[in-house]
Parts: sequence; structure tokens; C-alpha cells
Amino acid sequence: MPRYFIDIHDGTHLVRDQEGFDVPDLTAARAQAVRMMTRIAQGLSDPRERQDYVIAVRDAQGVVRLRLRLSYDIEQG
Repeated sequence: MPRYFIDIHDGTHLVRDQEGFDVPDLTAARAQAVRMMTRIAQGLSDPRERQDYVIAVRDAQGVVRLRLRLSYDIEQG
């Protein structure tokens, strides 16, 4: 089973996945990354400034296979 690694960048800090996880394919790795991004979004509070998050899914060779981006900002008109 392929091993994938999910790295999270919050606009300031990078948390690099050192352990990874085994899933059947990239589709399953994508589903895991989407669940993680959903948890991040659920934990957001009223921002004082823009918040940006990027999740990168790497394969066992270190190649980034996909990225998810989330930007959270409030603009008053």
C-alpha cells in the first residue's frame, strides 16, 4: 500500500509529516487531507487578520501530489 505524507503550513509555520500513512491510493490520501482541512476550518475563530492554510500531500519519494488551500478573511464594506 502506498505511503503518503501530509504537511500543513499555516502561513507562518510548516509542520512536516515525518511518519506518513498507508492508504490504497491518492484518492484516499486526498480524502484524508480534506478531513484535516475541514477540522482546521471548524476551529477558526473571528480573524483579526487574514489566515491562510496549505496542506501538501507528498508521496513516498517526496513529490507533492496535491495541495489544498484555505484562506479566511473578513472584509467589511
